[in-house]
Amino acid sequence: MIPELLKIKKVDFEDKILSKLNKVDKTLFESNYVFDGAENVYNLNAGLSEEITDKLIFKLKSISFLPFLSIEELAEYLRELDKRYVLLFAYNGTGKTRLSMDFRQAGKEFDADGNVIARDTLYFNAFTEDLFSWDNDLDGDTHRRLLINKNSAFISGVRALDMDNKIRPLIHRYSNFNFLIDYEYKDKEGKEFWAVNFIREEIVAGTPQNIEFVKISRGEENLFIWCFFLAVAQLAIDRHENYDWVKYIYVDDPVSSLDDNNTIAIAHHLGTMLKNGNGDVKSIVSTHHALFFNVVCNELGNNAPRLFLSKSDDVYFLKDTTDSPFFYHVSMIQDLQKAINADKIYTYHFYFLRTILEKAANFHGFNGFSDCIIIDDDDAEKKLFTRMVNNLNHGGYSMFEPKEMGEENKKYFKQIFKNFLGNYKFNKDLLEKPLETATA
Repeated sequence: MIPELLKIKKVDFEDKILSKLNKVDKTLFESNYVFDGAENVYNLNAGLSEEITDKLIFKLKSISFLPFLSIEELAEYLRELDKRYVLLFAYNGTGKTRLSMDFRQAGKEFDADGNVIARDTLYFNAFTEDLFSWDNDLDGDTHRRLLINKNSAFISGVRALDMDNKIRPLIHRYSNFNFLIDYEYKDKEGKEFWAVNFIREEIVAGTPQNIEFVKISRGEENLFIWCFFLAVAQLAIDRHENYDWVKYIYVDDPVSSLDDNNTIAIAHHLGTMLKNGNGDVKSIVSTHHALFFNVVCNELGNNAPRLFLSKSDDVYFLKDTTDSPFFYHVSMIQDLQKAINADKIYTYHFYFLRTILEKAANFHGFNGFSDCIIIDDDDAEKKLFTRMVNNLNHGGYSMFEPKEMGEENKKYFKQIFKNFLGNYKFNKDLLEKPLETATA
């Protein structure tokens, strides 16, 4: 039994639990807890069934009173929510991509030999993008193709479905390049792929011509992969026989390398497509991108739970952010303060610091994050600190292979952070308490 479940302080029971529950769930708690006036606590009734206990735990985790102990537990929770849509916001490094993969894994069925015999999740994440890779024709430098791994379950159902003409109108919402898919392509080693030939109209000697085998930009490549996925997702939503196995569509961060205009367009299109479905397919959308999250929220309205995912000491908390979804910068500030207190400041923390500065600059109407670097009117120092934040933020440092800062950089980092907190007042409790218990 979870100790936090047995005895709950009166103020926590009333303010952090009952106040966040609907009428039915309030009755569930009031029926299974008894108030002890001597100790000023609510005690869990003895002898409750496992079913009732599980319901109580489920609700306490859903309102962020209790943590999730693993990503796998989070994935199971999202499945148990039984909502048509779920929107999930979390900043990078929290575990969004892993969550999408564990969610997918939980929907698989296996035979006695460990082979997958059934699945229920169509997903878009970094692994989906890895199904597409470039053959840049290094020898001839002319026939550049985007290769598609045709063996994926995501891909395998589309060969005979005229995908070119399903993808093309989607692409033309965002860009003006064209393409053809060769379903019989073999590379130099004889491996079979589907190969995409990108075509762009260009003016040559005053005459428009179609230039084939174009190497498109990274943003355009992401748009093509996204539109390929959208075309498949639409087949699943329409219950096409090749995709009638799909019960869930899970979309994780589809807007990398895209400008704001395309981000808004993609979010609007996704929200509209999900909203117009018949409800047979449920959807989870997760992102670290505030603009994308906000547009999808607006498209789906109040029909979708809006959750913020945070991580603290290897456990996870979900918080309902229906009215204020973008407090994630507070969690970043807490992480930075914790790193400073423990003197464990890593190079990637400059990414978090710049993100916080940029959010503050946007909110206060400044031109850039440097306007939020306060150095007591010392212009030379301000330029130095701005250059440090900018350069170290783009240093290619990995969160997954962390490298501790040198002492000189630590000193500058601490000064920038201290001055920021001194100029932009935050509740001091936020820097002393975990996010899930702090109050703004």
